[in-house]
Amino acid sequence: MPQQKDIVKIAIQMPGAYPQLIQLDQGCYAEDLYKGIQSSDSGVRCDSLKQLAHISTDVSLDILESMVQSSRSLFLHVKQEVTFERLLSHLQVANQQIQTKAMALLMALLQTAEDADRLELSAFLVKKNLRQYIYKNIIHSSGAVGDEMAHYLYVLQSVTLNNMEARMRSPLDCYSQEQRDVLHGLRQSAFEMESENGLSNERRRSLCAKEFRKLGFSNNSNPGQDLVRVPPGLLALDTMEYFSSRYPDAYSRFVLENSSREDKHECPFARSSIQLTLILCEILRIGDPPSETGADYHPIFFSQDRLVEELFCVCIQLLNKTWKEMRATQEDFDKVMQVVREQITRTLSSKPTSLELFKNKVNALNYSEILKLRQTERLHQEETLAPPVVELKERLKPELMELIRQQRLNRLCQGTLFRKISSRRRQDKLWYCRLSPNHKVLHYGDMDEDTENPPIELLHEKIPVADIKALLTGKDLLDLAFSITYDVEECSLNFIASSRTDFCLWTDGLSALLGREMSSESMRSELEILLSMEIKLRLLDLDNINCVFCSPRVLRS
Repeated sequence: MPQQKDIVKIAIQMPGAYPQLIQLDQGCYAEDLYKGIQSSDSGVRCDSLKQLAHISTDVSLDILESMVQSSRSLFLHVKQEVTFERLLSHLQVANQQIQTKAMALLMALLQTAEDADRLELSAFLVKKNLRQYIYKNIIHSSGAVGDEMAHYLYVLQSVTLNNMEARMRSPLDCYSQEQRDVLHGLRQSAFEMESENGLSNERRRSLCAKEFRKLGFSNNSNPGQDLVRVPPGLLALDTMEYFSSRYPDAYSRFVLENSSREDKHECPFARSSIQLTLILCEILRIGDPPSETGADYHPIFFSQDRLVEELFCVCIQLLNKTWKEMRATQEDFDKVMQVVREQITRTLSSKPTSLELFKNKVNALNYSEILKLRQTERLHQEETLAPPVVELKERLKPELMELIRQQRLNRLCQGTLFRKISSRRRQDKLWYCRLSPNHKVLHYGDMDEDTENPPIELLHEKIPVADIKALLTGKDLLDLAFSITYDVEECSLNFIASSRTDFCLWTDGLSALLGREMSSESMRSELEILLSMEIKLRLLDLDNINCVFCSPRVLRS
């Protein structure tokens, strides 16, 4: 039997497909749709596609997405018939499922398009303010962003940033007059220009070389050579030009402040800008194709039209600030860049939602704070990975595992109320199960909801632990469900826990009864907590401290 999306893909090309799709939209099963398809037609029914493109449900959007991904011809038909204004309107609705499917179709169109079409679509979406729609209706919506939507936001971020890859991988062309003009524009914006008309060629070249050196170019006689390395290539020139034109005061202040310092203490603007642009490309993964499972998007991306350039403008000023805090010299350049990378990475990991918030956080994370964080992390790593600590952990683990085992068995002795599922999948009956105090028999029986901790005498059914053959869990069972098989005929007793906690307690307890390892996530978490607490207590310096080993007396009111 074909999958539903494959059936739909066939159906959309069938004569009379539209009524069937309406039925599918209203909840009919894929099998019914499949039975209704008696013949095939290689041509796409444009009238059906037009009608489908105007259906405003998640199923219809899902169908269109499947069509886009299935073939180039269907992609072109959908691209022609689907209006982006209508898709963008779906992002403004309160229904998160409709929002998600609309984003899925948009991303399918963007990813399936060829390079020229992708650039055209991206420019159109910028013109139609897609970013603002997402920022307002998804990022700042009342509900949390779901995993599927997070993936599509990540894909949009990745595809959009990758539009810069061509500039990032293009070296500066020393024969391009336009690029040479941009370089000289940086020089002219930074320094008060005297008339160069009366200067000889040699004097003009000497003046230009001096000013390019003050700007921080390594090759001051031919600064274009600094931008031949790719990446970041021409993207570094773009970011420097953006900073100088968008924030001219900050740009002039940076250059003039450093040109007035001693040579060894000046922060080279051009060299720093080239390296900073490369760092931003690596952090934002420009040039990396989007992963099929990725969901690590930056909310700040949707708050700015030109995120990379704006981040650069904030971070180049941060770099100058950090340079001064470190009292760096030219020999410390790489160390400063490592600190700046760490400042940016740590701040972006906190998921700031606006450029202003990013700016405040990254500037608060000064060099002294970075040193404190590094020291704390180093101490923690030394505590947890040092050979004596690892050895101590291994010695403590059996004792703590036994403690957890006893807790699980005690919990089974207290018992738990479970729900029964009937053949109609209704959870309308209750039963209680508990382990005998000697850990040899499981007692169970039907029980009313109001009954709490019934005595074993009221539980008329029982299974000797010695007769239990296996404990079954896993993906083949319902979520939070587990079973035990027992007796020679391998009968089964089926459990459905009311919470993840009860599921972990019972599966661990039954595993302990059967002599197996306890393996729940709850057990692993508790073991780590107990190990951490015990090691910290063992490492305390308690010399000359009187320890109290008896419990304090309880005062009566």
